[in-house]
Amino acid sequence: MKLLNLFGLTAEQISKLNKLGNVQVLDSTDLNSENISDIDVIYGWGKPAMEVLSKSPKLKLVQSNSAGVDYMPLSQLAKKKVTLTNVSGIHAEPISEMVLAYVLSFARGVVTSQAARRDKQWVGDKIRMNNYTLPNRTAVIFGTGHIGKAIAEKLQAFGTKTIGVSRHGKPVDHFDEVVTDTEGTKRAAKADFVINIMPLTSETKHFFNQTFFDQMVNQPVFINVGRGPSVDTQALINALNTSKLAGAGLDVFESEPLEADSPLWGMDNVILTPHISGGFKEYGEESFDILYKNLASLIQTGDAAINKVDLSAGY
Repeated sequence: MKLLNLFGLTAEQISKLNKLGNVQVLDSTDLNSENISDIDVIYGWGKPAMEVLSKSPKLKLVQSNSAGVDYMPLSQLAKKKVTLTNVSGIHAEPISEMVLAYVLSFARGVVTSQAARRDKQWVGDKIRMNNYTLPNRTAVIFGTGHIGKAIAEKLQAFGTKTIGVSRHGKPVDHFDEVVTDTEGTKRAAKADFVINIMPLTSETKHFFNQTFFDQMVNQPVFINVGRGPSVDTQALINALNTSKLAGAGLDVFESEPLEADSPLWGMDNVILTPHISGGFKEYGEESFDILYKNLASLIQTGDAAINKVDLSAGY
C-alpha cells in the first residue's frame, strides 16, 4: 500500500505506519510517472493530490488534515468512489477556548481598554460600569457538532444560556435548547452573543447577510470561527457601523489574508485573529491518530473506521 504524505509525517509516525503492514510512505518529491498511478491513500491535500486523483485508479482514501473540506473536489472524489475522512473533533477544545477568550474580552472590557491604550487613555471610570458578567446572558450558536458542544459546555459553566442551531433541531448535550435555522435567526436577534461554527456549503454561503444582521435588536457580539464565506463581509461591516452589532470576534474571513484596506482592521470593537483558533502544538499528533486508525481499518476491513465525510452534504 502506497501513501502520499502531504502533511509532514515524522519519522516516528512513518515507522508506526510501516508496522501496520506493507505501507510505503512517499512525499510529493518522490512522485513520478511510474508510481503516481499506484497511490492508495493521500494524507493531507495540495496540488500533487489533484494529479493523483486523476491518475491513480487505486486511490481508496483521502485523509484530510482539516475538519472543513469545502476546498476539496468532493464531486470528483464521489465519482471515483474515494472515501474522504477529516479530523473533526480535534478542534473542539482549542476553538471553544478561543471563543471563550473573545466572549470574556468583550464582557470584561478588555476590547475597549486595548482600543484606548493606543491613545494612552485611562478609561476605567468610563467603562467600568458598562462591563458585564456572563450569568443570564444568551448565546446562540450556529452549529451543534463537536465544537458547538464544547463552546456550549464552557459557556454554561459561566451561567450563560445556550441555544444551538442546526438543520435537524434535535436536542444536543450542553445546549439549553436546539432550534432549526429559521428559528435560530429569530433567537439570534435578541441574543448577547451570536457564534458561527457552521461548515461551508451552498446553503451556508453568506448565511450571515444584510437581512440577518438587520434583524438584530439587542446589539449582540458576533463571533466567526466557522468559515469565512458564510459571512457577507460588507453586510458585517455595515452592521458594525450602524450599531446593529456591539462588536465582533473574527478568526476567518471571506478572503484570506484579510485585505490590507479592509475597514475591519481599524475598528476598535473588532478582534481580529489570523485563522488560528483551531491550532495547537499537538495538532500533528492528534491528526495522525485519526489517520492511523483509518489506515489500520482500511488494511483490515477495506474501509475507513472514523470521521467519514458525507460527500453529498459536504461535511
